[in-house]
Amino acid sequence: MWLPWTYGVFFAAVLAALTIVLRRDGGPRALAVAPFASETAIVLALYSLWRYAGYMSPTVTGGSARRGRQIWDLERALHLPSEVTWQRAVLPYPTLVKFFNLFYASAHVPVLIAFLIWLFVRHRSRFPQLRNVLAGFTGVSLMMHIVPVAPPRLLSGIGIVDTGIRYGQSVYANGLTSQLAAMPSVHCGWAIIVGLGVVWASDSRWRWWALAYPALTTVAVVVTGNHYWLDAIVAVILIAAVAVADEGARRVVRRWFTLSRPEPESEPQRERGPEVVGGSDRTDRIRVGLQVEPGMSGAARG
Repeated sequence: MWLPWTYGVFFAAVLAALTIVLRRDGGPRALAVAPFASETAIVLALYSLWRYAGYMSPTVTGGSARRGRQIWDLERALHLPSEVTWQRAVLPYPTLVKFFNLFYASAHVPVLIAFLIWLFVRHRSRFPQLRNVLAGFTGVSLMMHIVPVAPPRLLSGIGIVDTGIRYGQSVYANGLTSQLAAMPSVHCGWAIIVGLGVVWASDSRWRWWALAYPALTTVAVVVTGNHYWLDAIVAVILIAAVAVADEGARRVVRRWFTLSRPEPESEPQRERGPEVVGGSDRTDRIRVGLQVEPGMSGAARG
């Protein structure tokens, strides 16, 4: 049986092979399509890695509940809003709860793909930097997910309801995705990258509306009981750290290339005639013509 991450690996390999063929072709159309194919292959490979990590992550709850409880207690010490209060505000409205369940389950991947396509087509110069931030954040998150952390809906005694189970919309029922990867929230991280990326890359006056997407995502992951507020806060911190590291690496690479680039040879000076002291040749010829022979009378001068 093909698992979700294997589809990504397959299509990433196909696009990587297509990239090689297009670049060897050398035609203008082939060279125009090759970058799109190569970038899509990279994104699919990252997506497959994320799905594979979720599939292979530990499902044993040993220690995960304790870590979840520690996060919950830390939030109370920091006086962060209560996830219980926010969830209870929407529970009386089943349609709204179902919307948040569906939004949590299905929005993050299509929106991210649409954003990357838009960025590649309309703002190509911004694409590499945001792709690197996306890859770095996802990679660091996967390493942190090795340590299982129970989400709020799996903690007993705090009053959080598993809305996915209640309405039959749980994305974890098939067992193909780990539900113990609460810290940090990849959903929130990707949404923040999309929202800030649109604001950064675009110059449209409507670009600020893109920030509504990470805000809505954060509310969705909290009211469905899938994440803590701290999961989103840590995602912001990781994105900022990855962006700073990427910019620092870019500066080092630019400086290295600048220092290693050979200096252009100076243009050889053109051969010039002997310098004439006191002015140009024409001026000197006039002066010579006005010189008076020694012993010449005043009449001769006149």
